[in-house]
Amino acid sequence: MNAIQRFPTPLPMPFSKVVRAGGFLFLSGVLPTDEQGKLVAGGIDIQTRTVLTRIAATLAEHGAGLADVVRVTVWLADLGEFAAFNDEYRRHFELGYPARSTVQAALSGGARIEIEAQALVPQVIAPEGGGS
Repeated sequence: MNAIQRFPTPLPMPFSKVVRAGGFLFLSGVLPTDEQGKLVAGGIDIQTRTVLTRIAATLAEHGAGLADVVRVTVWLADLGEFAAFNDEYRRHFELGYPARSTVQAALSGGARIEIEAQALVPQVIAPEGGGS
């Protein structure tokens, strides 16, 4: 198996949705969009929930979950929404928070948030004795 696997985005853009390198998954930045790539309307709480739901779904496709996320980078269009973002964010990481950086930036299409994540894929450990 190749040490690096690239999983392209279904969108007509030049990037990978996910790159797997060894036991890690590197997710490209996720915007609060629906399956057709259209921005989801609503406040920072709804947009944060949308992004984290999409991240969880992508991780699940590759055998991981939000509990396996080790680091995120968050871009907020308005740092004045930081507290409201945090209120929604904490609901999604019940088993502990990943390391995180949060910055303010102008985001594509008028989005209020974008999150990029890195996760460790859980290893399946064979039972001792390994035989029949």
